Amino acid sequence: MKATINQADELDAAEAMPPPNSKRVRVKKELTFQDMYQNQDLFDQDDDEDDDWDPSQKQADDGVAQTAVSDSIHEVSEANPQPNAKRVKVQKELTFQDLYQSQELFDEDDEEDDDWDPTQLQKCLEVIKWFCKNCTMDNLNNDVCCQICGEHKDSKILSRGHFASRFAQDEDPNEIQPSIKRLKDVDSLESAANSSTAIGFDERMLLHAEVEMKSRPHPERPDRLRAIAASLARAGIFPGRCHSIPAREITQEELMMVHSSEHIESVEVTSKLMSSYFTSDTYANEHSACAARLAAGLCADLASAVVSGRAKNGFALVRPPGHHAGVKDVMGFCLHNNAAVAALAAQAAGARKVLILDWDVHHGNGTQEIFEQNKSVLYISLHRHEDGTFYPGTGGAHEVGYMGAEGYCVNIPWSRGGVGDNDYIFAFQNVVLPIASEFAPDFTIISAGFDAARGDPLGGCDITPSGYAQMTHMLNALSGGKMLVILEGGYNLRSISSSATSVIKVLLGESPVCELENSFPTKSGLQTVFEVLDIQNNFWPSLKPIFKNVMSLWEMQCLGKKETKLAYPNWHREESNLIP
Repeated sequence: MKATINQADELDAAEAMPPPNSKRVRVKKELTFQDMYQNQDLFDQDDDEDDDWDPSQKQADDGVAQTAVSDSIHEVSEANPQPNAKRVKVQKELTFQDLYQSQELFDEDDEEDDDWDPTQLQKCLEVIKWFCKNCTMDNLNNDVCCQICGEHKDSKILSRGHFASRFAQDEDPNEIQPSIKRLKDVDSLESAANSSTAIGFDERMLLHAEVEMKSRPHPERPDRLRAIAASLARAGIFPGRCHSIPAREITQEELMMVHSSEHIESVEVTSKLMSSYFTSDTYANEHSACAARLAAGLCADLASAVVSGRAKNGFALVRPPGHHAGVKDVMGFCLHNNAAVAALAAQAAGARKVLILDWDVHHGNGTQEIFEQNKSVLYISLHRHEDGTFYPGTGGAHEVGYMGAEGYCVNIPWSRGGVGDNDYIFAFQNVVLPIASEFAPDFTIISAGFDAARGDPLGGCDITPSGYAQMTHMLNALSGGKMLVILEGGYNLRSISSSATSVIKVLLGESPVCELENSFPTKSGLQTVFEVLDIQNNFWPSLKPIFKNVMSLWEMQCLGKKETKLAYPNWHREESNLIP
C-alpha cells in the first residue's frame, strides 16, 4: 500500500502512475471524485445528438465547477515512512493569494490596497460552508437549498429517505422515525414460511468511513446505506415484506478463489491503521477490512440462498462496493469484488452458468478481469467510456474476453454523458436480452450501481427510478427469476434510495410503472449499440438479424430520415410494449 501525496497546485498537470500489478486497467490520469466534479464535462454539448436530452439538466451541471477555499489544504507524507506508519496531514497556512486566486471576493483596485483592512481576511474565513447531505456539494451559509441538487440545508433524507421533503422541513418532530438499527432485528430468512425476497445488511458496514477531512465529504460514505434503509422502512418493505439473512464475514479461502493473497493481505493490514489509502480516493480505516468481509460474505450467502430455493431473489445492501476490485488491485472505492464472490458461490450451490449485468456508470474493470477467460460467467456492462477518458478507462466495445472466452465479455460503452432511460432500454432490447437469452443463465447478478441515475454528482447521466425498475423487470425473465441485486456505486442519496426502492419492488413482484412512452434512442446511443452489435454478432448468432435492423436504422438516421419501428425476434414479444 502506498501513501499518496496530493499537491493541489499541480493537480491538473500530474500524471498518475498505474498500480504496479495492474495489467488491463488503462488510466490516462488517476482520476479522483474531485476530478469528476470539477474537471470533466458531464455532458457532451452536441445539439445534433441530444434531441431527447432535457436542457434543464445542463443548468444544474454548469454550477458544479466551483473552487472551494478548502482546496488549499495539502496532504504530505513523511519522506521515509515506516511500515504501517500512519499518514501525516499538514495544513498549509492560508494566504490571501490562496483564498482569492480563483474567486473575486474583493475589488482588486491597486489604488486602494493601502486602505485594505486585514480584518476582512478573518471575516472571509468566517463565511462557513455547509455540505449538502444529499450530494456532498459545498454551499455558502446563506444558501437555504443546495445550489446543485436543490436539497434543503436541514433535509431529513437520512431518516425518511427519498420520502423526505426536498425543499422544506415539514416533518413532525414528535414522530417516531424508523431506525437503521432495527434492521438487524427483523425476521431472518429461516423464519420465513415461504421463499421471499431476502435482504443482506449489517450495520457494521457503516463503520467504513474516511477519517481524514478533505475539501468535501467523500461520496462513498455510510449515509448511502442509511438513506436506502430509511426509504425501505418508510415504504414498509424492510422491515416488512422482505427477510434478512444472518451476516457473516467471508473466509480467506473463499476470497482466494477471486483475489490474490497479496490483495487480501493489503486489505487486512488496514485494520491496524486508523487511516490509510490504497489510491488517492480509495480509503480505509480500522473497520474497513471487516466491512469488506461482511459485504462479500452477505453476497455469497444471498447467492447460495437464491440458487438453493431458500429465497426467491435477493438484494445486497452492502458497502464498500466491489466491481473495480481486480485479482490484485484495490481501486475505485472497492476493496473485495462482491459480485465475483457471489458468482462463484452460486456455482458452488449448483448454478452452472451465471450472468453478471453491470449497470454502474463506471466500467467494472475488476469483474471483467476476473472472468474474461471464463465461459461459464457472462459479463455485460453498460457504462460511460468516451474513448477511455471516463474512469477507469477500460470497457471498450472491442474488449470481448480471450483465451477461448471471446464474446463472454460484452461492453456497451456510451460516448457521452446524459444517457437516459431510452438509450438503456434500447440497448437492453437489442444487445443485453438477445445475448443473455442465448447464454441461458441459471443465475443472474446485477451489479447495481445507481450513479447513472439522474442527479448523481459523479455519473452525469439521466436514468430514472422507473428506468431501473424496467431494466430489472426485463432481466427477471432470465434464469427463472433467480436474481441477486448487489449495490455498487451511486452518490446522490435521493437518487439511490428511490432507485433501490423501485428495484426491490420489482423483486417483490410488482410491475414497474412504465413512463417510457417512446424508447427510441438518441443518435449517439444508436451509434453505440450499432458498434457493439457489429462486434458481438461474430460470437452470438441471435444478433445477426438484429444487427441488420439496427444498421438500417443507423443508415436512415444518418440520412436524416424519421424514426421507424424495428422487427424483433420471438424472444422479444413479451416486451413488445417497449418497442419504439
